[in-house]
Amino acid sequence: MEEKKDKLSGQFEESKGNLKEGVGAATDNERLEGEGKADQAGGKLKQGVAAAKEKAGELIDKATGDDK
Repeated sequence: MEEKKDKLSGQFEESKGNLKEGVGAATDNERLEGEGKADQAGGKLKQGVAAAKEKAGELIDKATGDDK
């Protein structure tokens, strides 16, 4: 369940970053554009960590016979 929360949080952060980058580019604000790119990278990282946690949980469940 926590993995889904992390994934959604990452998706939100990535979307927020995309918006910031677009506004920064449209207004010629390099700082805002840079923040947007950083937010996007952070969001992708969160999503990757969530996916890794989910996969690890699945492997543990399979190894212990708890898979459904």
